[in-house]
Amino acid sequence: MKPTLVTGASGFVGWHVARQLLAKGQRVRALVRNPARSAAALEELDGVEVALGDLRDPASLAKAVEGCGTLFHVAADYRLWAPNPEELHQSNVDGTRNMFEAARRAGVERCVYTSTVGCIGFPKDESGDETTPVSLAEMSGPYKRSKFLAEEVALRFAAEGFPVVIVNPTAPIGDHDFKPTPTGKMVVDFLKGAMPAFLDTGLNVAYVGDVAAGHLAALEHGRAGERYILGGENMTLQQILGTLAQVTGGKAPTMRIPYAVAYAAGVASTGWASITGKEPLAPLDGVRMARKKMWVRHDKAARELGYTAAPAKEALRRAAEWFQANGYCEDMVTGRRRTA
Repeated sequence: MKPTLVTGASGFVGWHVARQLLAKGQRVRALVRNPARSAAALEELDGVEVALGDLRDPASLAKAVEGCGTLFHVAADYRLWAPNPEELHQSNVDGTRNMFEAARRAGVERCVYTSTVGCIGFPKDESGDETTPVSLAEMSGPYKRSKFLAEEVALRFAAEGFPVVIVNPTAPIGDHDFKPTPTGKMVVDFLKGAMPAFLDTGLNVAYVGDVAAGHLAALEHGRAGERYILGGENMTLQQILGTLAQVTGGKAPTMRIPYAVAYAAGVASTGWASITGKEPLAPLDGVRMARKKMWVRHDKAARELGYTAAPAKEALRRAAEWFQANGYCEDMVTGRRRTA
């Protein structure tokens, strides 16, 4: 049995993809840039083979993918602010091209590329899908632009005959969000009592385990060159925070911030970050993204991949329990900091 290479296996979605592959008895090779920083994630992936590599280093990718039959390219530089935005392009765009070039030369038979719901169009007052028109000009900030361009790289490889299936996860929520991701940080901030107010925005919330299962289904049933939204439940931010309050016993904020106030805070916070080099509390690109409700439909994935999604409440409960159990925040009931 040829191994499957998973990039980003020490990250959130990639970790769940690798775990589900291992559970099915597959051989899994994880591309890792820094084993020391990835130790906590990798120790729970019993049986995974580690391959050192960097998406910006083509030679390391050629070595990592050698002998592999399939590929899940999940890794991405997911930051809404970076001191050097060019790093996002290097990892997400150039890195995707490097990875697929190496995989094609190695004779990889099939691969899944992890894009993002940010590359989907969002019509006003409606839910978007894979056919909703969208352009690079609509991408706010270096992260979204880099992912849009990286998806175009994947589509180009597919058009040239390389069997790439593209998945577009929405806002994955759940356990083992080690870093955490910006979405996971929202849950942590709520648990810490650091979200006194909310914006009038919305997300599509999906349990990360379902998103990972959608990746495996895309490998087996997806059509090369096609995009599949892996989503869950459309919710306003107020509904998300209210659900978190239900599953944790905490208190949801009741004050809504006008967008203009949030934008001003984003400008000030990001401007200060450019001086200090420290991550802003309110990245301006994140505020800009919140201008639209990122609501979508996943009918195509349900129809063609057999994709199903658990209720968002379950995803939020699992995320809150894992963050609390692993020392990311204080237990809202006892007020004490919990550790694993």
